Amino acid sequence: MEKLNRTSVTEFILTGLTELPWLQKVLFVVIFVFYVVNIVSNLGIVTLVSRNTALQSPMYFFLANLSFIDIFYSTVSIPKMLAGFFMENIISFKGCITQLYFFHFLGCIEGILLAVMGYDRYVAICNPLQYQIVMDKFTCILLVFSSWIVGVFYSLTHSLMASQLPFCKVKKIKHFMCDVKPVLRLACADTFLNEITVMLVTGFIGMVTFFITVVSYVYIFMNLMKIHSVSGRSKAFSTCSSHITIVIFFFGTAMCTYLGPTSEGSIEKDKVAALLFTVVTPTLNPLIYTIRNQEVHRCLRKLFRKEKVWK
Repeated sequence: MEKLNRTSVTEFILTGLTELPWLQKVLFVVIFVFYVVNIVSNLGIVTLVSRNTALQSPMYFFLANLSFIDIFYSTVSIPKMLAGFFMENIISFKGCITQLYFFHFLGCIEGILLAVMGYDRYVAICNPLQYQIVMDKFTCILLVFSSWIVGVFYSLTHSLMASQLPFCKVKKIKHFMCDVKPVLRLACADTFLNEITVMLVTGFIGMVTFFITVVSYVYIFMNLMKIHSVSGRSKAFSTCSSHITIVIFFFGTAMCTYLGPTSEGSIEKDKVAALLFTVVTPTLNPLIYTIRNQEVHRCLRKLFRKEKVWK
């Protein structure tokens, strides 16, 4: 019977964000604009960092990697969500598990990269003389590579455990994508082990990365208090303020989603939180990191001047 249930469910229906036609049209336009801005701005960051020698430093190396991840992080769910505004959003069982895998794979990498960027700022501000030695090219590549390895095992844990569950005849996932918690709600078996695993694994990785970031900034702020020059303190803080904003936004929504209990009311809140860190955060990342960055502004002006010369 369990085998019959599992094999009989070959597809799911994603209910999306809302069933109100007028709101669907509004959301389609808003999310589509965010997605286009996300692709253009993040691709711009990757191109700018790779083409400009003035930006060949660990901070911009990590920022380019974060932008690269953000492009695919949104692409995992947004195109499918946009299509669902105009038609019944059907996704195959294999497609659902694949989406779940890549969503958590890319999300895990993003969380680790944010922690790495916090550590990078700590070394740059608190140990500037050792910065080039500590954050050499090999270390930077190793840190990024490690984030990908952790992401693989983290996402495999969730996707493999979800794929082994028997599912009932109810095929509607109350979400705009295949996330682990709404998928578990459709299982015909006890999902206690799955839910505990989600909380423990996500909680462990989330708390470790968040702890590293918090400790890094505690030392940074202690160091900034020793700087007597107001302009020097302001310049050092400006390089960190954008990162702090993204960290609070990303980790806050992620922890609210995966560390809380599952209930009918929490599913609706989870959809809003998921919308924030799949649509809003990846779009705001390049804007927040570059809006006050004078070095990026200079490189952009130089790039535009080159383009005009070629024309």
